[in-house]
Amino acid sequence: MSPVFDVSTSGDRAAAIEAATVAIGEGKLVVLPTDTVYGVGADPFNPDGVAGLLAAKGRGREKPPAVLVPSAETVDGLAMNAPSYARRLMERFWPGGLTLIFRAQSSLMWDLGDTNGTVGLRVPDDEIALELLRSSGPMAVSSANRTGEETARTVTEAGFAFGPSVEVYLDGGERSGALASTIIDCTKADPVLLRRGGITPEQLREVLGPIDLLDSTGAPVSETPRAGEEAAAEADASTSDESDATHAAQSPTHSRDESAADESAAAPATRVERRTRAVPVTLGAGADVDRSSDATQAMPAGGVGAEPPFEREPVRSAELPGRPGRPTD
Repeated sequence: MSPVFDVSTSGDRAAAIEAATVAIGEGKLVVLPTDTVYGVGADPFNPDGVAGLLAAKGRGREKPPAVLVPSAETVDGLAMNAPSYARRLMERFWPGGLTLIFRAQSSLMWDLGDTNGTVGLRVPDDEIALELLRSSGPMAVSSANRTGEETARTVTEAGFAFGPSVEVYLDGGERSGALASTIIDCTKADPVLLRRGGITPEQLREVLGPIDLLDSTGAPVSETPRAGEEAAAEADASTSDESDATHAAQSPTHSRDESAADESAAAPATRVERRTRAVPVTLGAGADVDRSSDATQAMPAGGVGAEPPFEREPVRSAELPGRPGRPTD
């Protein structure tokens, strides 16, 4: 049984955070609300956890997850030689919709996938996510959906995607689905805008001052998006910034269309084998996801009373009402 905790109010949040922290420490997966949509996360220092995250998503090592951190103070332990302009951006826009790409500390004992020595870091602007990060430490996070499926704005929709592959579900109510984060490559002398998002070039320049803001070709960034850039940002309006940021830094000219084509062609990965031991906590206002193969257990999600059959194949948009036009990751 996967426990589902209602963390929309602070009343039962302590038990939920404890259960999620225990699960993360054991190399298991947790679904959590963020400031955009729901995410699925694991301990970045646990190889089984990262492998489980990629398998649950149905993506390979070529698209490693980025890492959510509780504060800017965490950066120096994970990144090398963060430039001064990156520190000004962190001070102005964190917590919030800005993902920064750094060279990862060579001493880190982790394997996030084919990162080419980089890591994408972000501090989410969400009280529940930050509380979990302060308890668990940094988390490798991606959007809570199978690759190519629609992103999850409720914990019920995340349950459709992952079922018992996830050890603990944190239900923070419906998410806004806000515009995806802006991604900046900070591995070079000048910042490189890899993806436009909720933070505009004009806002970035107010902080950067005389430092040039470049695009992936090395040219100064224009205020008006090039053809396709605006649509790409809208299509990424999810925690896809917590899954594609490091990949974007490796291949800055890799278009969203190419990425979508790659994801559509990818064969679905086998779901992670799960241990059946339940987390030993009192569920309070939570519910359980039955791990038995024939179970159909309701998952409350901030008033969404769906009954997802968790052992079925991932649900397409036509099978879930009220989800037209949602972005995919």
